[in-house]
Amino acid sequence: MSAPRTEASKSHALWEEARQLFPGGVNSPVRAFRAVGGEPVFFERGEGPYLFDADGKRYVDLVGSWGPLILGHAPARVVAAARTALEKGSSFGAPSAYEIELGRLVRQAMPSMERLRFVSSGTEAAMSALRLARAATRRDLIVKFEGCYHGHADGLLVAAGSGATTLGVPTSPGVPAAVAAQTVVLPYNDLAAIDRLFAARGQEIAAVIVEPIAGNMGVVPPRLGFLDRLRLRTEEHGALLIFDEVMTGFRVALGGAQALYGMRPDLTILSKILGGGFPVGAYGGRADLMRQIAPEGPVYQAGTLSGNPVAMAAGAAQLTELARFGVYDRLEAASARLAEGFAEALGAAGVPHYVARVGSMGTVFFHPGEVPDYATATRSDTAAYARWFQAMRARGVYLPPSQFEAWFVSTAHSDDVIDFVLAAARDAAKG
Repeated sequence: MSAPRTEASKSHALWEEARQLFPGGVNSPVRAFRAVGGEPVFFERGEGPYLFDADGKRYVDLVGSWGPLILGHAPARVVAAARTALEKGSSFGAPSAYEIELGRLVRQAMPSMERLRFVSSGTEAAMSALRLARAATRRDLIVKFEGCYHGHADGLLVAAGSGATTLGVPTSPGVPAAVAAQTVVLPYNDLAAIDRLFAARGQEIAAVIVEPIAGNMGVVPPRLGFLDRLRLRTEEHGALLIFDEVMTGFRVALGGAQALYGMRPDLTILSKILGGGFPVGAYGGRADLMRQIAPEGPVYQAGTLSGNPVAMAAGAAQLTELARFGVYDRLEAASARLAEGFAEALGAAGVPHYVARVGSMGTVFFHPGEVPDYATATRSDTAAYARWFQAMRARGVYLPPSQFEAWFVSTAHSDDVIDFVLAAARDAAKG
């Protein structure tokens, strides 16, 4: 699995200029290709399952803007809805019927979201949900899990120590230690650690926030009983259970992971897929909790672009398409073929690997055996992943530029497209 040679190109020229404008040359860290080497690709357009770079090269896209493009790039109905809304005005800073239409569709898909508030990003949604949880419970302590990312709010940029109840320490300069100390980090999928923490400090815990299917350490599914234990312990101790469904919402099922696993969290965080690729987020849940949000209650949160009409129209068009019969069956079939084909290609080449998948999201871990948590994920061979990434890129397949991210399949990934990707995988594995 050899890396492609860097040559003079339009993409290279754009990279040189970007480095003079932006920190690290990018506007989000993983785009810098630090984990896989080489220079990032600059893209000009997307169409269906494909991305086209600044030099005109076509790639099968398995990143999908990190999940939201579940219908592929520029789906006709989403584009038409966004265009119609844009022609009427890009932003009102005032209520519109677009918000009601999308809100109704969200609540139909996720009945646990009895009331919701639209925001502009997943980070904003997570931050707001935690503020609400602390206000509702009159407690300060938040519990999160290693390897789960919930945006870059100060209180969530923490890492765990060795003990199950170890207080968090800042993992980014600029995060005050006093803020990080209000977050406890536990190992994902560790039921015993949950029990120990609640036995020791249950009356201090405002909320547990969790990715019901982890996607930010690579895809790590919840083990049997993990989510149920969280629901049980939070109810016993009067804490709230918050599902971060930024990746999983509307992707693993129309009703998200909570529908897939038969769960009902107190609050849910959404983003990405919700807006069909436009900047958007939302948080919502039990009506009694959401009534505490201003102006109905005292918990303040606001945003000029919340409920942006273009994003609302695009999101409503996408959710309407996703509700059509057979969409998730097609996604499951294509994703299963892809995961099985990756495993066969790497297995035939004798490369240690483990393929994790739930629905249309998955990860190829360069690790021999199951990956149930962050500690195991970090033992993956990241150099082998970097070689795999570059070999696939050279063959026209764009994978996530990090071992610790998920790939995503869209409805635009036809059998022929999956065949192309698997042929590239077999060839890349041999190299």
